Amino acid sequence: MAAKNTKSKKSKKAFRKAKSTPNSHTAQAKNNEPTVIKNSVESSQESDAKADSSTKTKTAPETTIDPLADSDNLIILRGITKRYGYGDAVSYALKDFDLDIKRGEFIMIMGPSGCGKTTLLNIIGLLDRASFGSYFLNGEPVDRLSGKKKAKLRAGNIGFIFQDFNLIPTINILDNVTLPLVYTGYGKTRREKTADEILERFHLRSKEYYMPSQLSGGQKQRVAIARSLISDPEIILADEPTGNLDSRSAHIVMEELKTIHSEGNTIIMVTHNPALTVYATRVINMLDGHIDTDVKTVRDQDLPQPISVRIAKKITLKTDNLTSKIDEAANQKSQKESA
Repeated sequence: MAAKNTKSKKSKKAFRKAKSTPNSHTAQAKNNEPTVIKNSVESSQESDAKADSSTKTKTAPETTIDPLADSDNLIILRGITKRYGYGDAVSYALKDFDLDIKRGEFIMIMGPSGCGKTTLLNIIGLLDRASFGSYFLNGEPVDRLSGKKKAKLRAGNIGFIFQDFNLIPTINILDNVTLPLVYTGYGKTRREKTADEILERFHLRSKEYYMPSQLSGGQKQRVAIARSLISDPEIILADEPTGNLDSRSAHIVMEELKTIHSEGNTIIMVTHNPALTVYATRVINMLDGHIDTDVKTVRDQDLPQPISVRIAKKITLKTDNLTSKIDEAANQKSQKESA
């Protein structure tokens, strides 16, 4: 009986020892578990790195240009692409479009409907943005600007003339013309005075309190031109400005644009009328989102002095006059004191 109990105790001790000490297969499995997880993480990281490197390889390198290489260039477009839709439904209004525009040019853009003329005008006017490419205005990249900064830049530097006039029918002519100045922070009195002066230039001062519906098509377009000039912009964008006018009114409008150009404004105009190209210094024909032909009719050195230079001279002249008046008053005061 005692021997039997001793045997039983020994077997229990052996069972406990076997339970507390894992066998070699179990230990190896446990030791291998973290190794398997580690290897899977490393392989995942390696695959991600390969994917990233392949993505970087597929991405087209950015076009590096020096926008200040030619200070005469007011606008520089490089690789401009405007894409609509995806997959099988993708279409391009512009594709890899390059264009340099010098200060003081009068450019006519022609081409069949759907070739990208209006899209190009909207991108230049900051009303639309390109899907790809770079746009420099006065040497500054504008495609990275916020919406607020673009609106401010547009209000001070770009004037628009549309085929359908785009006058607000519920306000009078004077208020329509002053609209661009609202975004510049001008007070009401200053806005109305400026609008009054520019309407006088277009012989429309007597109609400044008329409603748009009371004017003819030619008069409406002249109001639209006056509005485009109210903030003294450097660039005028005109989209078919004579499209809805009779031949006489169209001639008057084009003569006004000719005068504006002679004062140094850069004008970019879309038209379907080849007879109007006589007013241009450069004629661009577009086809399928590209430039088909580009002909300059006036040499760069014969372009009018840019309006920015004229304005700078005007400011300098005013400053000089003010300085001379101050000096004269100071001299008179000193003479009186010495006497």
